Amino acid sequence: MTNKKWILTGQDGYDVSLQLVDSEITTGTELGPDDVLVQLHAASLNYRDLVIAKSEGGAAGSITPNVVPGSDGAGTVVAVGSSVKSLSPGDKVVTYLAPSIPASDETTLPGFADIASGLGQKLHGTLANQMIINQHGIIRAPSNLTPVQAATLTCSGLTAWNALFGLTGREIKKGDWVVIQGTGGVSIAALQFAVAVGANVIATTSSEDKAQRLKELGAKHVINYKETEDWGDVARGYTPDKKGVDMVVDVAGNSSLTQSLAAVRTDGIIVLIGLLGKFDTGAIPMMSALWRPCIVRGVLLGSRKQYRDLVKFVEEKGVVPVVDDVVFGLEEVKEAYRRLEEQKHFSKVVIKIAIEE
Repeated sequence: MTNKKWILTGQDGYDVSLQLVDSEITTGTELGPDDVLVQLHAASLNYRDLVIAKSEGGAAGSITPNVVPGSDGAGTVVAVGSSVKSLSPGDKVVTYLAPSIPASDETTLPGFADIASGLGQKLHGTLANQMIINQHGIIRAPSNLTPVQAATLTCSGLTAWNALFGLTGREIKKGDWVVIQGTGGVSIAALQFAVAVGANVIATTSSEDKAQRLKELGAKHVINYKETEDWGDVARGYTPDKKGVDMVVDVAGNSSLTQSLAAVRTDGIIVLIGLLGKFDTGAIPMMSALWRPCIVRGVLLGSRKQYRDLVKFVEEKGVVPVVDDVVFGLEEVKEAYRRLEEQKHFSKVVIKIAIEE
């Protein structure tokens, strides 16, 4: 009997380099002391996966030859190594992208180097039936979620959580105002988390259909950024006394920062979490922060402690992550990559992995 796994034979794009191959079933007898064997039930994709598969000029960094791609996944523990005490066979778990971060400090935040050496790039990832992973690369999954829902948390969920609640003393709370941009995984997770604590969310999109879905998820106001170029001023106008929003979760970078600065209140926070916008926008308008003093904070994922806090929050608040309307099977991963690349998705592109009988 064999399992299946996807591998990257190079970085010439997913159409060329992504290959589905057979993989022998692992029993767990060969595990190292800190290893955990996980039967995967679901995975989800990130923009990072596209960049790694087609590393233009080495932008994403190199891969381990024939690495299994994908960092986000949910599954069940099958077997554990001799040093693993906190997990047992049968436990439901989700992956943590950067297991190489020392386990001695649960509050350590990953940097680019940790991400570049993490799952789906240097370490085997989640686009497979099974994976062997260091015990520090998995977290107990929320008890209220299916694997498909839980598989959205590894990157998008954790990044959104860190954005909203990661700055001690400045966590988003009931009555605050938050701007989220677009309908990608981080933005939708941030919307759901903010609504769950009673915050007011202003969302931006270019699609009327998606605008309706954003409202259904709890967005108080939705702005079409293609029709309204100065959406930052419009967002500010929605807030009490037009003082501005408490936080902007900015996923576009240079191309949206001017509007984020226009929307934020004095001493508010702009969280930079993405590079989805255009790069040819001239100088970054950071001097504008002098005219409206605020905090501009960069966020990459989050710590293991933040991840555990996220899991507790999801359970206590009953948050159910939104996934895309189209859920793919393991053999349809190239189609999943294409849907993500063409931006036809809403929230997270998810792969449901059938259990091998």
